[in-house]
Amino acid sequence: MTMTALSKTGAAPGLDLGEVAVPRIGPSDVLIRVRKAGICGTDHHIYAWDTWAQRRIKPPLVVGHEFVGTIEALGAAVRGFSIGERVSAEGHISCGTCLLCRTGEAHICERVMIIGVDTDGAFANYIAMPAVNVWRLDDAIPDEVAAIFDPLGNAVHTVMAAGVSTKSVVITGVGSIGLMAIPVARAAGAASVYAIDVNPAKLALAERVGADAVFDARDPNLLDEISRRTGGDGADVLLEMSGSGSAIDAGLHMLRNGGRAALLGIPPDDVKINLAERIIFKGLTVLGINGRKMFETWYQTEALVKSGRVDLRPIITHVLPLEAFDEAFGLMESGAAAKIVLDVGGPP
Repeated sequence: MTMTALSKTGAAPGLDLGEVAVPRIGPSDVLIRVRKAGICGTDHHIYAWDTWAQRRIKPPLVVGHEFVGTIEALGAAVRGFSIGERVSAEGHISCGTCLLCRTGEAHICERVMIIGVDTDGAFANYIAMPAVNVWRLDDAIPDEVAAIFDPLGNAVHTVMAAGVSTKSVVITGVGSIGLMAIPVARAAGAASVYAIDVNPAKLALAERVGADAVFDARDPNLLDEISRRTGGDGADVLLEMSGSGSAIDAGLHMLRNGGRAALLGIPPDDVKINLAERIIFKGLTVLGINGRKMFETWYQTEALVKSGRVDLRPIITHVLPLEAFDEAFGLMESGAAAKIVLDVGGPP
């Protein structure tokens, strides 16, 4: 059997839509029919074939790691799930046996395989997942929102790791995850949230979803303004979502001595930072954030959405058919979209 899939077929920019084999499942796996899938910044790295993608991706590969679907088939050893159930899944497939997996850090497993990056992903009619990674969804959560629990989980993990309660928070980069981090930080008790970007439309959206103030990253008075708004001390917490070297440098500069920086954005290439001035002499705590805690973050994410404290609907700016992938990535590149969800569908 074959299915339609969006793949990186060679070492060059772009993706190809074509037919590939439906994945086989083992005894502990489930086969999921994909309904909707979100486009992530990582997917854009792969589409653009930048330095990071060239180092990491081994074509051919079905791309995509954010999705919602229904269970189509169960492996012989799977218990606790039923055919037809609506599910999403944790995209980090851990080995289960390394030190990190055995000590509650499976999201940074030494031998982790990430769907759509290291193994075939979700921009396809079907995806095979280990049953242990599958997340059953509440019926009250719409497909478009359920499809992007993965990136929302990134935002939740970043915010919770940074400890934002009662703190002043600067967010550098308000792409989709940066935008998601604003209501999450609010729900987690942040005293103030300041959003920084170069895209006026996204800054306007940042205000709409709860930022106290927004700033153009190119504003020559930006550092002084953040200092003024934080009593001359600097921000307590930096949530770095852009992956831009200049944004990382500026964000660290904005932090007060003893502040905390949580870095999630993936730079396309090496970043030059004055470690002495930006981190060491300031006594900063710098956190590298990867994925979501398995499965603590998923419970937190669902609780925030079900309570109504985090509403993703304003952030989902486009829902497009899978066939319109070039248009979707073009919208991302132009900055005209916040979060794009692809309608994958596919026959049962």
